[in-house]
Amino acid sequence: MLSVKRRISQLPGASLCLLTNARKPVAVSSSPPKGLRSFFLVLRRASAPFALLLLAGCHKAAPPAPPPLKVDTATAIVQTVPIFGEWVATLDGMVNAQIQPQVGGYLISQDYKEGSEVHKGQVLFEIDPRPWQATQDQASGSLAQAKAQYKLATVNVNRDTPLVLAQAYSQSSLDTELGTQEADKASVESAEATLESARLNVGFTKVRSLIDGVAGQAAIQVGNLVSTTSQLVEVSQLNPIKVYFFISEQEYMSLSARTHSMGKTDLLSSGDTLPLTLTLANNQKFSKTGHVISVDRAVSTQTGSIRIAASFANPHNLLRPNQFGTVSAQTEVLTDAVLIPQRAVNELQGSYQVVVVGADNIAHLKTVTLGPSVGTNMVILKGIQGGDQVVTEGIDKMKEGMKVAPHSAASSTPPQGQKPQGN
Repeated sequence: MLSVKRRISQLPGASLCLLTNARKPVAVSSSPPKGLRSFFLVLRRASAPFALLLLAGCHKAAPPAPPPLKVDTATAIVQTVPIFGEWVATLDGMVNAQIQPQVGGYLISQDYKEGSEVHKGQVLFEIDPRPWQATQDQASGSLAQAKAQYKLATVNVNRDTPLVLAQAYSQSSLDTELGTQEADKASVESAEATLESARLNVGFTKVRSLIDGVAGQAAIQVGNLVSTTSQLVEVSQLNPIKVYFFISEQEYMSLSARTHSMGKTDLLSSGDTLPLTLTLANNQKFSKTGHVISVDRAVSTQTGSIRIAASFANPHNLLRPNQFGTVSAQTEVLTDAVLIPQRAVNELQGSYQVVVVGADNIAHLKTVTLGPSVGTNMVILKGIQGGDQVVTEGIDKMKEGMKVAPHSAASSTPPQGQKPQGN
């Protein structure tokens, strides 16, 4: 039996199927080929079950065609879409005053509570006034001495002037007295200025706030020796508060064009016609809207962006300097924009593709041009039209001309407002 299997396995497959598919006896010559003659001999000697099994193997049916691939689709919609720009922002005080003493000395008291509101002219620190008071007293004595000398010089001039007229006193002596009088008068004026300076220095021993605002933590403690270069504390005006952010040159042109369309001359004068929204670090929108108050003079050559400053009302001083957030504003409005879900877009070697299912359920690959993102949707500037059915799942498995079984998941969700990613 093993020899039969070996000899059958050595026969060509085409000869086996030829014999098994023949419904009538095959005519052979008196001298059949050697291989075929051997096959007849083997078949005669084989058992009947084994022969049937051998013949049945030549009648295998072709595998059935796979069913169409099931895919989820969404309908591209056409809608007017407001486009919003969003930029990282840094908060700062509207005015930040570095409080430094105008005279040196030992710090003897701190007269404010750190982190509290202070007012213009309020005393924040006191420096030991005694050395400066002594200087003032000395200046006061010098002034009194200068006044006495000036008074004496005036008396001499007044006495000798009539004598010169009566030719009882020399003119040269009177001229000397007049010069002395003028010098003494100048000494009085100098002494008065010195005294005024000393009085100011005594007043400067009380370090006062120059603005209304919130005073921070003291940088120097009581008992330290301070000089005119020492920074004692910083006071910031927080209501309103200033917000800085950078926008690209293209966004600057878009915002400027929008302000022009609203009848304003430039971005700086846009005011409330271009409201700004501030989102804080906890993803909550600040209750107050802001407006642009300054635009930097030039675009940065390194980043291609320009610095903008905005002002926001800040009741109760909720916002503080050096906080971070995001500022957003409507930059333009796209009419008849085509939107599809972002997951329907596939990136391939720097280009973007979308799979569109036709009415015959045949998939077609379309290269598209992307616009800004709108929530979970994407604006398509070129490549497809409104009403097209786009595949949202399994895009990487799709091929041009593939038969699919589409299942409509949902149309693109109409956006309430757009904030592009990555700005």
